[in-house]
Amino acid sequence: MLQTSARLLRLLSLLQTHRDWTGPELADRLQVSGRTVRRDVDRLRELGYPVDAAPGVAGGYRLGAGAELPPLLLDDDEAVAVAVGLRTAAGGTVAGIEETSVRALLKLEQVLPNHLRRRVNALHSYTVPLMGTPTTVDARALTVIAGACRDHERLRFGYRSRVGDGSRRLVEPHALVSTGRRWYLLAWDCGREDWRTFRVDRIAAIPVTDRRFDPRPPPDPDVAAYVGRAISQNAYRHVARVVLHCPASQVAEWVGPAFGTLVEIDDSRCELRTGSDHLEQLALWIAMLRVEFEVVEPLELKDALRSVSARLERAAAR
Repeated sequence: MLQTSARLLRLLSLLQTHRDWTGPELADRLQVSGRTVRRDVDRLRELGYPVDAAPGVAGGYRLGAGAELPPLLLDDDEAVAVAVGLRTAAGGTVAGIEETSVRALLKLEQVLPNHLRRRVNALHSYTVPLMGTPTTVDARALTVIAGACRDHERLRFGYRSRVGDGSRRLVEPHALVSTGRRWYLLAWDCGREDWRTFRVDRIAAIPVTDRRFDPRPPPDPDVAAYVGRAISQNAYRHVARVVLHCPASQVAEWVGPAFGTLVEIDDSRCELRTGSDHLEQLALWIAMLRVEFEVVEPLELKDALRSVSARLERAAAR
């Protein structure tokens, strides 16, 4: 049988799995009587842990939310995951939490056993980010938007378009989508009466919540795919359709949701739908897929291909 202090830690660990436990289930896990479980629950409450209890046959115990954050019990894999996440957040895409992440990481690493600290340090030391400098967003803006999505509250905010034009928006937020470098909000635009995708870093200041709304079905059950199509095509000055002479599976790993969509034509061809503000950049990127292709639209993309080809030829001849 576990000693009292060890048993309390074990009980707290079980309650932190965020599920309801009946008294008999906890007694069985801890190998004690139901009376001991009730006494240990009372001890946790005296220590400041808000343990909720529901009476009756279907009742049970659950760790509730209190006024202060109680100490957390993490297993080895959870501790490593939290430490890695904090290190990533310290240099990630959400502005304003870098210093807080570092402070939390220092507290965690002080109590990490040596074997876990070595795991975290190895993962950090031998991991090299491939992406360039990401666009950062305000952490407060993200939390306000996420809360409005959860609570079905309208949002009001100023928005700056791709070309710098400003506007005021009233939206019904549905979901936040992260591509790893940028954050996007999918929302129903009340003024335009249509679904829109907003880059969060272009939202001015902190959005203001408005009255509640009845959520409507999203434009696509796969929200991430819908946003991927929107940001890879609709957000750009030029939208292109190109037939690639290869199966979609051959280039799928190079064409992520933020870069375009692939539509299978047959076993040997697929159509790439993508966009860019600069046709020559688009021409070069398509050429880097290293497959034969033909331009469907726009025809100006062919001129961009000729321009890029001529520049490469001159460079090769020098």
